[in-house]
Amino acid sequence: MITEKEFTNIYNRIASKVQRLCIGYASGDEFLAKEWVQETFIKVWNHRNSFKGESSIDTWIFRIAVNVCLSNLRKHKINVPISDNILATTKPEDSNEENDINIQKMYQCIEQLSEQNKVLILLELEDIPQNTIAETLGLAHGTIRTRLSRIKKLLLKCITNGK
Repeated sequence: MITEKEFTNIYNRIASKVQRLCIGYASGDEFLAKEWVQETFIKVWNHRNSFKGESSIDTWIFRIAVNVCLSNLRKHKINVPISDNILATTKPEDSNEENDINIQKMYQCIEQLSEQNKVLILLELEDIPQNTIAETLGLAHGTIRTRLSRIKKLLLKCITNGK
C-alpha cells in the first residue's frame, strides 16, 4: 500500500512528466492537460491499494495517464487544435524563433499519428526509459525501438516537407 508520504514523493517526482505527456495529448492546452493530470493522480490515489508492483510505479502511473487522456479525448470527441502554448513546454535556453517553429511543426505532425504511436513518441520525448514505455504499452522492447525509429523518420519527413 502506498502511504500518503510516498504518494506525495511520487507526485513531486513524476507530476511534471505526466503534465507534459497530457499537454501533448491536449495539443498544448495547458488547462485541459492540468485537468487530466489531476484526474490521473486522483485515480492513482483512489486505486493505490490495487498497485501490485508487477511493474514500476512510474509505468503504472503513465499507463493511468495515457488511459485518462485517451478516454477523455474519446468521451468528449475532443479535437484540440495545436496551441501556441505548447511552446511554453520547451526549455527557455533552447528557445529561438526557428526552434519554436520546428517544435510547433513537430507537434502538428505528432497529431497526425495513430493513438499508440502518439503515446510512444510523447513518452520518448519525455525521456521515459524504453523498457518503461514497453511495459506501459504492453509491447516488446524491440518493437518499441523499431516503431520509434519509424516514427522519427515519419516526423522528420513531415517537419521538413510539411506532410
